[in-house]
Amino acid sequence: MRALVVSTLSPDLSGTALIEVPAPQAAPGKVLIRVKAAALNYPDLLMTRGEYQLKPPLPFSPGMEIAGEVVEGDGFSPGDPVVAGTRLGGFADMVCVDTAAVRRKPAHLSFGQAAGVGAAYLTAYVALVRLAKVEAGEWVLIHGATGGVGLAAVDMATSLGARVIATSRSPEKLAVLQAEYGVEACLPASGFRDPVKELTGGGADVIYDPVGGDVFDESVRAIAFGGRLCVVGFTSGRIATISTNMPLIKGFSVVGVRAGEYGRQFPEKGRENQEAIWALAEQGRIRPRVHAEYPLDDWRAAFEAMQRSDMIGKIVLVP
Repeated sequence: MRALVVSTLSPDLSGTALIEVPAPQAAPGKVLIRVKAAALNYPDLLMTRGEYQLKPPLPFSPGMEIAGEVVEGDGFSPGDPVVAGTRLGGFADMVCVDTAAVRRKPAHLSFGQAAGVGAAYLTAYVALVRLAKVEAGEWVLIHGATGGVGLAAVDMATSLGARVIATSRSPEKLAVLQAEYGVEACLPASGFRDPVKELTGGGADVIYDPVGGDVFDESVRAIAFGGRLCVVGFTSGRIATISTNMPLIKGFSVVGVRAGEYGRQFPEKGRENQEAIWALAEQGRIRPRVHAEYPLDDWRAAFEAMQRSDMIGKIVLVP
């Protein structure tokens, strides 16, 4: 079968290639799945460079989440449409996954939509529900709001009844977000401090930041007293620092968000988190958005689109 394999780490994807590898075999406690869609996440790109927390030994195949049809496996019948968290190996024609990591695909979601729920919405749920404890009516400022992780946070926050302010470098993308997701206000990715304070009457109660760098620096000055600033990632490339007098004076907390690790540290809560996001999906209370689907053969174009932040929602690879 075909699989995308990283043989050497490089800044330009030169160490990554689509190659023929032996197909996985079914085994007890596993489910063999023919991949119909695999969501591309920013950590997949970072892993090709060796810049992500998870540093698998070389060679490895990236791909954190997939949707597909069961070939064979415990508890499922051939042809069953399913979704699965793979952590690695999803960018391939087939994967073999622990049975516990597989669940049936919500019928109303396409394979592409379903593939993009797990990582992005789990991050949003852990950040906004578990850690920030967002309440209805609170102001939530979401940066990088048109990317996969940011858009999931917009969707999750609105489903919680929060009042959402979205930022992005692209006014055109924000217009789509406002039309489709009904956010309360859209602002540029810099110079948002004063508009946020004016809109909210003092500052955002919760800030969701997958961007870092200058955006984090300005967020510190746009947060309300007693607010919660969720550090989700650093897509800007710069890891910001903060003087501890700032959270002291303004009484806010800075919370690191690692949704997968949260589930590994607290397994029961991790299972509850998974059940919660898929229940929201089944009920139609969240609406995953696929920006584009690329054939697996065009994986490089998909990665480059993510690197340029071209998307509104998720980029999906289709074997």
